[in-house]
Amino acid sequence: MKISSIGEFGFINRIAPQFLKDIPDGVTGIGDDCAVIPWKENESLLVTTDMLIEDIHFLRTKISPRDLGYKSLAVNLSDIAAMGGTPESAFLSLGIPGDIDIEWLDDFYIGLDDLANQEHVLLLGGDTTKSSAKLVINITVIGKADPEFIKYRSTAKQGDIICVTGFIGDSGGGLKSLMEEKSLDDDIIYLIRRHNSPRAHLAEGVWLAKQEGVHAMMDVSDGIDSDLQRIMEKSRCGAKINIDNLPISQQLREVSGVFDWNSDEVAITGGEDYCLLVTVDPGLYNIISGKFEKEFHRKLPGIGLISNEEGKLKYFKNEKLVVIQGHGFDHFNNY
Repeated sequence: MKISSIGEFGFINRIAPQFLKDIPDGVTGIGDDCAVIPWKENESLLVTTDMLIEDIHFLRTKISPRDLGYKSLAVNLSDIAAMGGTPESAFLSLGIPGDIDIEWLDDFYIGLDDLANQEHVLLLGGDTTKSSAKLVINITVIGKADPEFIKYRSTAKQGDIICVTGFIGDSGGGLKSLMEEKSLDDDIIYLIRRHNSPRAHLAEGVWLAKQEGVHAMMDVSDGIDSDLQRIMEKSRCGAKINIDNLPISQQLREVSGVFDWNSDEVAITGGEDYCLLVTVDPGLYNIISGKFEKEFHRKLPGIGLISNEEGKLKYFKNEKLVVIQGHGFDHFNNY
């Protein structure tokens, strides 16, 4: 059996039981954005790790070393944000091919250090090794959170309003612009920046985690279509998405119009936006969204509802059921 027949998350579900069987009470292992380890009475450790491989997660010819260093840390910080935590320290391991020079590596570390300083994250170690052909980047981040406020994928409730904390599809539009080698204008440059230098929604994650009525939370890394299904799986529920409510930037709409892209599908399947996907008690949504707008000076748009149709993700446009042609990212989809 090929791994492509079960996909990335099928593979994770296949191996998870052997790693979860002896985990003590209070510890969260495989299956969420971070592992959770009890630490002190009012403090738990959050641990996350991500591997980025050249030509799979990034194209070295399409991103500056400084942006790549920045992004490599940002994608890990986003996992901490998804649990409502604060990052503390990071460990970086690199597999370096022979065609990378020292100056390139210097710039990579400058980009990583810029974000680490911005978010007060200490780089405490890691490893370096030779790679035969491609650059391999692995970062582990340790964070902290009050266990009372940690959010999980498994706590969505029927009737919850599904929200996102920012525009979706911009990063996917940036990647399409790079792959299709579009001529640069202000809108294209904006989308590429959103792809190459994403912002982890750390402040939003901490704030939302403390709000009564916020139930489940994760970050948007593989696209709404894939990431929402992780919440559905863990919470044993379904979901209905109103495409008309998707927060799509004017830049993505403009570029999509010029190049005949389907901006709705880019938003749903593009991935790597690294905003947060949140489910909120419908009775408290207006209060929470109003407070969110005052705190962060933008709306907390509701894009759908959690349903009781377990495992079923449905999309509606103009109140009619529609089929989405693309799907979110899966590492082994075409393996």
